[in-house]
Amino acid sequence: MFAVTVLLWLFVYHGTPLGYDYDRLTHAARAVLTTVLIVPMVVAARRLLDRRPWTGLGLPSLRAGWRRLLLGMVCWLIPAAIGFALCLGFGWVEISLRTSAADALRVTALLVVLVVLYEALPEELVFRGYLQRNLVTVLPAWQAVIGQAALFTLFGFLVGAATSPDRFLVFFLFALVLGGFRVATGDIWAGIGFHLAFQTVAQLFDGPGAVFDVTGLGILGIVALGGLPFSLGWVAMERLHRERLNWQALEPDPVR
Repeated sequence: MFAVTVLLWLFVYHGTPLGYDYDRLTHAARAVLTTVLIVPMVVAARRLLDRRPWTGLGLPSLRAGWRRLLLGMVCWLIPAAIGFALCLGFGWVEISLRTSAADALRVTALLVVLVVLYEALPEELVFRGYLQRNLVTVLPAWQAVIGQAALFTLFGFLVGAATSPDRFLVFFLFALVLGGFRVATGDIWAGIGFHLAFQTVAQLFDGPGAVFDVTGLGILGIVALGGLPFSLGWVAMERLHRERLNWQALEPDPVR
């Protein structure tokens, strides 16, 4: 499953005639194609290879999971807002808007959809849904979280998203937090929300599609995009679900 996931992501970026230069239409095409390929693959693997019920993937209906989705978003957004305030208040960074406020809002709305399709849903479904669920059938929860985090970091390296030691660390810590969310809540909706908030804001401030110019981007990334949200977000989730957390538990996965 891990190998096929890597190959599909590489196919979306390198094996299609979409080109390598960034534009919104190419971004949208890659996002849609990623979800179209990854979600059926996970469904097929769960039903045909594992012969286990869908419920084990931790993705109940949005009607059942929307509160945890919002909780995950809030766990990132509030600490990030504190981080932005600190960075701006102490003069560590300077931020200016490249375009009009109306255009920035349109881009933000579009990015929310694209991040769901390109990163948040497929990556959470594969790594915290499928792989972590399978690992925790034979490993204690804490080992399963570390295992999927290691695989997620390797995935980032193989697809070209983690190309330096600092990026390796971001991938690993991010996956640890998301894996902890899965253990705390029992599903992946909170992780999808956290992932969605992080990737959307990060892409607004960094990368080819960014709408802001930032002086001091490194400090902004450490404090506001990563450090505070990853740590405080996990503290909040852990306290809200303390009674459910059992890091030593194995979770058998009965055949359907």
